[in-house]
Amino acid sequence: MIPSNFIYHKATSVKDAIALSETHGEEAKFMSGGHSLLPMMKLRFATPEHIIDISKIEGLSYIKEDGDLLKIGALTTQTEMEHSSLIKENYPILTDAIKLTADPSVRNVGTIGGNIAHGDAANDQPALMLAMRATIIAEGVDGKKSIPIDEFFHGFYMTALEPTDVLVEIQVPKRKKGSGGAYHKVERKVGDYATAGVAVHVELDNNGVCQEIGIGLTNVSAVPMRLDRGEELLKGKKITEDLIDQVGAIAGEDCEPTSDLRGSEAYKRSIVNTITKRMLHSALQRAKN
Repeated sequence: MIPSNFIYHKATSVKDAIALSETHGEEAKFMSGGHSLLPMMKLRFATPEHIIDISKIEGLSYIKEDGDLLKIGALTTQTEMEHSSLIKENYPILTDAIKLTADPSVRNVGTIGGNIAHGDAANDQPALMLAMRATIIAEGVDGKKSIPIDEFFHGFYMTALEPTDVLVEIQVPKRKKGSGGAYHKVERKVGDYATAGVAVHVELDNNGVCQEIGIGLTNVSAVPMRLDRGEELLKGKKITEDLIDQVGAIAGEDCEPTSDLRGSEAYKRSIVNTITKRMLHSALQRAKN
């Protein structure tokens, strides 16, 4: 389908984007790569009257470690992240997800900020952000603000961003010794949205005891989902095979999938159980290397 008519605006700076959004109100939507918004517009799930293109704003594409944080500019493309030596060497969980995101033509344009800001539980990056305890930095009419990831996703395609807010940066804790993460999703075909996916990030102390654990689920609930009960079971303990089996079972029980063309509810619960256990093993292996 073809999107409904809209008026196109090209922002030259964050302040310009905010001003345009103020002018046009709730009928305006920001667009960076467009690979989340445009499909929604084609299906008439979104019908903005004004599109504010922020893709050419300078200074929002970067990947760097600063103090105790990894900082990623919101307009950094998936391809830029895929080829970053810093990401490859220290944050392989991000590389896992990027390689499973759509296809190269999409990754060349699609941005991490757009992937997260859309609030789509089927996108890959939100589950990673939950697992890695990210903080979202947004800029609006009242200046910049920090939003913990657990306060960011509010509902079906709903986030903590105000209509005039521009997501400008993603921050995650810098990789520590003894930490590791992994992500995988099951998909019907290459480049498809996940039937189900799981992101795991773990931090171990010198004795192998779990100090921090994050488990995020993709496309098995209305919003990107943290597996709270599984995290609580593992934190402060040595992660054994028995505990991993228990967390897999919890993941299958606590997720909230619905039957659709990608599979039945029971099938998705089974997938989440299996992937959770596999990603725990992979994250632990990486933490020990």
